[in-house]
Amino acid sequence: LDRLPLTPNGKLDRRALPVPDYAAAAGGRGPRTAQEEVLCGLFAEVLGVERVGIDDSFFDLGGHSLLATRLVSRVRSVLGVELPIRDVFAAPTVVGLVGRLGGGGRSRAALVPVVRPEVVPLSFAQRRLWFLHKLEGPSATYNVPLVLRLSGTVDAEALRAALLDVIGRHESLRTVFAEVDGEPCQVVLDAADAGFGWERRVVSAGEVSGALDEAARYAFDLGSEIPVRACLFEVGPEESVLLLLVHHIAGDGWSMGPLARDVVTAYTARAQGAAPGWSGLPVQYADYTLWQRELLGNASDEGSLFESQVAFWREQLAGLPEEVTFPTDRPRPAHASYQGAHLTFALDAKLHRRLVALARRSNATVFMVLQAAMAALLTRLGAGTDIPLGSPIAGRRDEALDDLVGFFVNTLVLRTDTSGDPSFEELLGRVREGSLAAYEHQDVPFEHLVELLNPQRSTSRHPLFQVILGLQNAPEATFALPGLQAELEGVDLQVARADSVVNVTERRDRVGNPAGIDVLAEYSTDLYDRATVEGVLGRWVRLLEQVVADPSLPIGRVELLSGEERRELVTAWNDTAVQVPELTLAELFEAQVRRAPDAVALVDGERSLSYGELEAWSNRLAHWLVGEGVGPEKL
Repeated sequence: LDRLPLTPNGKLDRRALPVPDYAAAAGGRGPRTAQEEVLCGLFAEVLGVERVGIDDSFFDLGGHSLLATRLVSRVRSVLGVELPIRDVFAAPTVVGLVGRLGGGGRSRAALVPVVRPEVVPLSFAQRRLWFLHKLEGPSATYNVPLVLRLSGTVDAEALRAALLDVIGRHESLRTVFAEVDGEPCQVVLDAADAGFGWERRVVSAGEVSGALDEAARYAFDLGSEIPVRACLFEVGPEESVLLLLVHHIAGDGWSMGPLARDVVTAYTARAQGAAPGWSGLPVQYADYTLWQRELLGNASDEGSLFESQVAFWREQLAGLPEEVTFPTDRPRPAHASYQGAHLTFALDAKLHRRLVALARRSNATVFMVLQAAMAALLTRLGAGTDIPLGSPIAGRRDEALDDLVGFFVNTLVLRTDTSGDPSFEELLGRVREGSLAAYEHQDVPFEHLVELLNPQRSTSRHPLFQVILGLQNAPEATFALPGLQAELEGVDLQVARADSVVNVTERRDRVGNPAGIDVLAEYSTDLYDRATVEGVLGRWVRLLEQVVADPSLPIGRVELLSGEERRELVTAWNDTAVQVPELTLAELFEAQVRRAPDAVALVDGERSLSYGELEAWSNRLAHWLVGEGVGPEKL
């Protein structure tokens, strides 16, 4: 800087300082020991940068909670040490973290292929989706569509062969879910017998959108067909749209990356008349299922991972409120229809930069800042001071899962105490501690947690929480198909799995600087109109803008209303001055009788009285009362 910015009192104005470009300064002091050298390499590998110095902060170089989880996994694999994720936040540099390696716990068992029993159970995450499938029947609620608009000549037969290759590579994509003695199990089919749903259809440019929406709402029968199918819509000789539809029981958001890479590899080979030459996957989904159960142990086993983590969640979620949501437009129906809609908007780069700066000063992540703001917003909108939010987490705790398609995502309940009208920086500290504790106990599947805690069940709402805030930070799926230009497109399934789901995605420019945050909000149309959701999220953005400018601001003093809303409330709706004649009510009534004796005065069902008739009736009643001796002060 040419000069340091000063306050009017001549002191350093820290808030006026520009956000440092830490990435440009990465790679300062080099490693001095073998352990530091290994950690520098693991930092660089996980963060995707060329080199890292021992004093560079993991989070200043773009790290977040998911990457911290991956770093812990790599440390486990390479150094054989089980580091708590909290240590990465407490000591986010190589020089700080190397001092904690000696205090790390015994490394958990690695995920490797195992001998499978005759009946392979479902993973805990799969069990809940299977239960909902059995309860509600086949539906599109948990479909995961991947849509590609393809420009160029598509070799349809090569594409179909490539998709069959991918299905053969990932057992999760050729698994059906049968029942043995009333219990669900995974049945992995041979690729040749999987019965892959493949459809080619010629459509006009005007028909493709409707055809795509219809195909994306296909209802899988999980007991008899594999959870993946594909439709190729041929719009013209050089234009096609591919829909690859996966049921959530077989894949999650992270899975789209390896799925995309494998489709590209297989299509490239098949287009040249060859089979894909990929190396084998280290494990399959059934191996993960069995490893997960072995890792967790039994709730009754003293000292097991399951027992210790369940004890944490029992205490953490004791006395959880039954329902915490945004103010609704309509009463909650007895049964949720899961019908939904969505809207999108973006936080601009300036606000993104200030969010990053606040997170760095607070030793937190941008997601923690967004979570604290969402909890504060719910409190300000009347939801109380005990705010649980649902938050998806990747669940890929072993590097053997990095390239596997499957359903690994878990959901954490992030509970925030907003009582006492704390400053935003104090609230962020509470969120940070609560989130780190939740990350350390993320192995217990949400579905099993619901069974154990047994909250008040309702078919009208999601258990444990009704609002979900998610960070979409999985590696982006990329498609570079030979002879084709591929562009990802969205498709609206018009479903809502909770009252409201707010997904955020951070964008970075070419050199890694904050470039804005994309927001996708999904909401239940059982409860909300679009204008209401837009208003709620507009207040969230206003809250964010104010707390990054002044984190010491108590959350109760944040101005949630826009200028137009305040003018409407204070001025327009409150402009109630009217001219009132100096007449009694009886005199006003008599004037109305003279003015419009035939106008309707009273209605009771199908019966009505005009002002003239009402005057006659009231006069008769008044004379009768006088005749009975009723007068002033006669009660």
